[in-house]
Amino acid sequence: MSKSVLDAKVFHDEAAAFRFVEERVWPEGPVCPHCGSTKEHVGKLKGKSTRVGTYKCYGCRKPFTVKIGTIFESSHVKMNLWLQAIYLMCSSKKGISSNQLHRTLGVTLKTAWFMSHRIREAMKVDPSEGPLGGEGEVIEADETFMGPGRAIFKSGRGWVGEQGTGGKVKVLTLVERNGRARSMKAEHITAKQAREFITQNADTASRLVTDEARMYPRIGKEFSSHETVNHSIKEYARGDVTTNTVEGYFSVFKRGMRGTYQHCGEQHLQRYLAEFDFRYSNRVALGVDDVERTKRAVRGIVGKRLTYRTVGGRA
Repeated sequence: MSKSVLDAKVFHDEAAAFRFVEERVWPEGPVCPHCGSTKEHVGKLKGKSTRVGTYKCYGCRKPFTVKIGTIFESSHVKMNLWLQAIYLMCSSKKGISSNQLHRTLGVTLKTAWFMSHRIREAMKVDPSEGPLGGEGEVIEADETFMGPGRAIFKSGRGWVGEQGTGGKVKVLTLVERNGRARSMKAEHITAKQAREFITQNADTASRLVTDEARMYPRIGKEFSSHETVNHSIKEYARGDVTTNTVEGYFSVFKRGMRGTYQHCGEQHLQRYLAEFDFRYSNRVALGVDDVERTKRAVRGIVGKRLTYRTVGGRA
């Protein structure tokens, strides 16, 4: 069996799936989500009528499972199906549609759609990861438009987005050369918004490389250096000054959104960006295979519960 494939038992046995998740959420042993009691005061419940993965806390006398306080909370989908869905989303470079998950997992389309949004929540950047770049590192920043013409965003009766851009929505992405990516979407990305996003997500000791958009010069003064390429005269590289890396990110993102997902409510776009950021930041070129990527996604499930009402509508 390839090292990049998880043990099949995890995908077909619910008890094995629970153990896999518990090892990542509770590396030091089970912890009661109700009172915080650790493994010394917790015991696993056994019996034919006991739900798989159930523990009993002898501090607060309440039962619990590893699902509580995670994206799995209140879900009736079996844990092994959840792991199949996470693995499929982590191993598909351009994503996997809800329709495909629905057919592969044997769940309803609505359930598959909701599962995929919960998994995207788990893929969101953890604040503890720190900013991109650092001394001697290069950060590339660029924006792109998505929307009508090459349409994916639709809401209500018509297209929505930034006025004056044909209803398109703008995406701003930072890419750490040979490293990670962070993205944000907004109907209007002002210079103030761009500065806040860039300085919060990129170490100012880095070199900043952009195109010649007017909002970048002032932001660039806060970095160790700021260099630009002039796309208007078809200048795409000058030595190592180029935005080709972030353009490559956009290429994969747009192919995924148009070819795999096809239609996306604008209100959901930030979650899709989190998905593509996660796969880009945990790719094979950085030594992360499909199995490790799945494990990292599972470690991100804690504290990110998402209700159907919170998701709001369908993509």
